[in-house]
Amino acid sequence: MLTHLGGIDHAVVLVRNLDAAAAGFARLGFTLSPRGVHSPEMGTGNHCIVLRTDYVELLGVLAPTERNTRWREVLAEREGISAIALRAQDAEAGATELAARGTTTLPVQRFGRPVTMPDGGAAEARFRTFHLAEAPAPGLSLFACEHLTPEATWIPGLMEHPNTAEALAGIEVLAANPVAAAEAMGRVLDRTPEAEADGAMRLETGAAPLVFLTGMHLAGRYPGLDLTGLPAEGPVTLAVRVANPSAAVRCAAGTGAMEGRFGLAVPPSAAHGLILAFR
Repeated sequence: MLTHLGGIDHAVVLVRNLDAAAAGFARLGFTLSPRGVHSPEMGTGNHCIVLRTDYVELLGVLAPTERNTRWREVLAEREGISAIALRAQDAEAGATELAARGTTTLPVQRFGRPVTMPDGGAAEARFRTFHLAEAPAPGLSLFACEHLTPEATWIPGLMEHPNTAEALAGIEVLAANPVAAAEAMGRVLDRTPEAEADGAMRLETGAAPLVFLTGMHLAGRYPGLDLTGLPAEGPVTLAVRVANPSAAVRCAAGTGAMEGRFGLAVPPSAAHGLILAFR
């Protein structure tokens, strides 16, 4: 078991137009943070959907820079989940811990962004992060995030959502070989995946689980849902736990959402390139 890295901290959803994405997720019943702007070198900005223990980051490119080249290359093809962040209690120690287990990481970076607080005051959300040098499975970009100022992210007013969202319930990852992908990710987290009833592979992370599955599994979980726009491999579904499913149904009205045994699923066309599953 890892000592300095926990479960999923947040998911990064890459979008082409931050304003349009913020409006779209607001229509789905989420409260979004005001726009945050990263450094000129990063050239990116975000809105966050802050849940009780984790969150979703909507990330957009505001100005082309060398550091956001990879994001722009992805956006040339599609929107959607572009990376998953693990919770780091100590980024430096976490990187050392992974290196000792044979997982190569990139150097730890420190950065911040200004935050407008509910009383109108200003604060700074500060982080230390590091990326894995190689994806453990195709399309699965991973990094670790240490929150130096968690009070500037988990702001009480931002954690109340009309759709009653409380936390991430899981992330589904398309894989040509779910067993191999889950085992590779399991080696990173020092955990053992287990098969679900439909043959998908579930990997507990200490927070929301990762579920690796084929396109056939995915279609079986969401029969009739328009899956157009998803990548061949990589994270495709954000499952969100809600306190009141009826509230989520009301918020998803008119999106083409469909109810089934894996929750109320909003199609990629209405969720900026991902399946949004309310459970």
